[in-house]
Amino acid sequence: MNGQDLVSRMKRLSQVTDIKEVTQLSSAIFPGPHCPLMGAMMAVRGIKDSVLLVVGTDECTYYTKNTTISGSSFGGLDGRCLSVVLDSHDVTFGCREKLYRAFAELMEEYAPKAVFVVTTCVVEVIGDDVDSMAQQLGEQYGIPVMAVHTEHFKTENHLPGVQDTITACFAMMRPQPVGQTVNVIGQRLGDFTTTELYRVLQQAGVPMGMMLPSGTTVAEIERAAAARVNLVVNPIGLPLAKKMQRAFGTPYVLFDKYIDPARIYRLYAQLFGYLQLPLPAEVEDLYRQACRAVAGASAHLAGVTYIYGNTPVECFELNAFMVKLGMRPLLIQTSAIPGEEDPARQTILKQCDPYVTKTANIAPLQYVYDVLQPHLYLGHEYAERLRKKKIEIAHTDVLSPMLGLEVTIAGVQQLIDASTAARQLREGRAAV
Repeated sequence: MNGQDLVSRMKRLSQVTDIKEVTQLSSAIFPGPHCPLMGAMMAVRGIKDSVLLVVGTDECTYYTKNTTISGSSFGGLDGRCLSVVLDSHDVTFGCREKLYRAFAELMEEYAPKAVFVVTTCVVEVIGDDVDSMAQQLGEQYGIPVMAVHTEHFKTENHLPGVQDTITACFAMMRPQPVGQTVNVIGQRLGDFTTTELYRVLQQAGVPMGMMLPSGTTVAEIERAAAARVNLVVNPIGLPLAKKMQRAFGTPYVLFDKYIDPARIYRLYAQLFGYLQLPLPAEVEDLYRQACRAVAGASAHLAGVTYIYGNTPVECFELNAFMVKLGMRPLLIQTSAIPGEEDPARQTILKQCDPYVTKTANIAPLQYVYDVLQPHLYLGHEYAERLRKKKIEIAHTDVLSPMLGLEVTIAGVQQLIDASTAARQLREGRAAV
């Protein structure tokens, strides 16, 4: 495989506005980390008194059960992950009869407070109306029963499964008198209670409400409309937050894992504005620290070239931030392309026009590295293999459990450390 030929096939950011326009580097590509069934499983895991009922073939139900028995969150082998295994008769004539029999057994043995009926690809292909079945079962047994569709042939990863399961929880919610609590929606990485954002809210005396899917109960979900504001910490929580805003008038703040300190400061101000509380002095102090860190970083980072693989931080927001620091992306691996009006896209294109390719296909990129010759690789790769090509890897996993201005302070230091190591690597090679 010729690296120059691969580079000539790639498109630049200015040439694409949709991920479908991005050129594949090989005929065989990685299909996606996991299917949405795993996403649904991850979401239900955090709802402690609910049951996950997977409807599908033995392969899908075995995968889910085998995954859940190893963790305490589902209760092991006899825990709250259950299966309705379909055979050829069910695929031909429908799963209604078997599902209803299984549900009766479930209610008798487990008496759950809520049930998520999760379909798999075969159920979607045969067209069974699981939504109406879930509604009827809920009315029959007097508990919330929610259908979640996890057909993998419509998605590239597991995140739609998490998002759809979170959104399905809206059916449990009821109007409430508004208090002063904050709901946390969409937590994916780490523990929210270890973040700067949580600490700031606690010190301001703001109580937590529903924390979905990181750890909650059916009762907390039912009372979720009592919150003063919804704190959406990942876009997968947006559909639910928007539904709650329309139904209950609950405002929301999208406080994703950003790195630009000015943006984070504005989100803090917006959040405390909804809470009708003054912005804490700690936020002002952290903002000044973050601005000093950014101001001092350009001297270390100007002119550093890199390939972006994947990080915990939002892809294009981070790349725009690095471009402002004087860094230059040669190639961005991504799962989505922002539109032409996106501010991050515009910031990048004002300074450079990097190549773009899809994430999770690093095999052909081994040949691209030799052509582009970046200083850094951001994301997961084989560090020693990269160093043989005089490329230093920038590990950013330390940012995974963070939210707030701590992301800026730690993220800038990670970039400086990696850039310093890259310089030493090249100098060492040159000396040899």
